[in-house]
Amino acid sequence: SISKMMKLAVLAAAAGSAAAFAPVQQGRTSTAVQAFENELGVIAPTGFFDPLGFTDGIDQEKFDQYRTAELKHGRVAQLAVIGYITPEIFRWGFDIAPGIPCADVPNGVAAINAIPALGWAQIIFAIGAVDVRGWLGDFDIGKPDLKGKEEERALQELKPG
Repeated sequence: SISKMMKLAVLAAAAGSAAAFAPVQQGRTSTAVQAFENELGVIAPTGFFDPLGFTDGIDQEKFDQYRTAELKHGRVAQLAVIGYITPEIFRWGFDIAPGIPCADVPNGVAAINAIPALGWAQIIFAIGAVDVRGWLGDFDIGKPDLKGKEEERALQELKPG
């Protein structure tokens, strides 16, 4: 009946709230967490945050490799957001594939099916060329002067992600 269900619900709520005041056994902190606790990007209140244990049993070299990948993926994600938003306000004047101007490609996810295989090949080739070979070069224009501020800038980049 409803009164029995209400009593059971009240009893369950009381038991749950009592468990909140029970002493909690403190678990051991892994050596990986302790080893990387002073790395750049470790902030309060979470400290070194690795809930899935990716850094368990790795050395400093592997950690640095993971950190480099983290920064790179964060930058790629930022560029992806810009690439998603830009077509809303600007269209390039070239053809993404023969006979298909960029202006005719719809925005957002609809663009996936609108771009033919040749267009995707161009996009993937351009990304690979820049990523693997660095074909766009190393330009001095627009670079901030970071002498002595590299660590501070890296921390600013790590904090949001």
